[in-house]
Amino acid sequence: MTSLGPLLMKELVDLTRNRMAFVPVVIAAAAAIVMPFLVVVAIPIASGHSLGSDADLLKVSVVTGIHDELGPDARVQYFLFQQFLMLFLLLPITGAMSLASHAVVGEKQARTLEPLLATPITTLELLVAKVLGALAPTLAIAVAGLVLYFAGIALAAPPGVLEAMLTARTFVLVFLVGPASALVALQAAVVISSRVNDARTAQQFGVLIILPMTAVLVAQFTGSLWLSAWMLGLIGVGLLVGWVFLVLFSVAMFEREAILTRWK
Repeated sequence: MTSLGPLLMKELVDLTRNRMAFVPVVIAAAAAIVMPFLVVVAIPIASGHSLGSDADLLKVSVVTGIHDELGPDARVQYFLFQQFLMLFLLLPITGAMSLASHAVVGEKQARTLEPLLATPITTLELLVAKVLGALAPTLAIAVAGLVLYFAGIALAAPPGVLEAMLTARTFVLVFLVGPASALVALQAAVVISSRVNDARTAQQFGVLIILPMTAVLVAQFTGSLWLSAWMLGLIGVGLLVGWVFLVLFSVAMFEREAILTRWK
């Protein structure tokens, strides 16, 4: 895959010419940072009722495990901060989805796909570059948001909460499950984009992966489900395997010779 690097650079350069496309991602990242602190810190202070005084929240927070070093307030805050961490997994998906869904359709409409396909690049290189080019900048924004998120926890949360957050579960969730789920969603958007003339159709298909992630988020908030580090690891590995098969499927579905003559 000797052409993957230049192709990826081309995708990133194209994105720099349309910086407004990143505005929704930045706004979503800001919301993902501000919302948890409104719920966990600002609202309890404004209402005068601590989170640890809520018996239901204390009961639900038990699913995170025994943390003797944390008091009632800190334990509930740790539970809620862990739940809101899922929002950062959705950022690379929702943020890059519009970029990936336009990856092939946009090039066709701009009349830049024909000379690109005339080069000796392989279909595998082209499709992988499209996905990575859409994922890299939005993933960088999500990581920057996570840094601010943990910095806010260090400043606003009681002692011990930040240390409790820095576990294997958090790292697996952020660095394995998040990117892997984004790869699957974006690859699906690219393969659909190569078969349709409407970028919105590709975006709607790719964003379907958000539905199971939302269901997991709701289940965790209610305390009916708590995924441990090893369970998240299995999910992440499964997503990566699924992405590999989806890449191969994308290559098979991308009829390079006929795609230009079929699209009118």
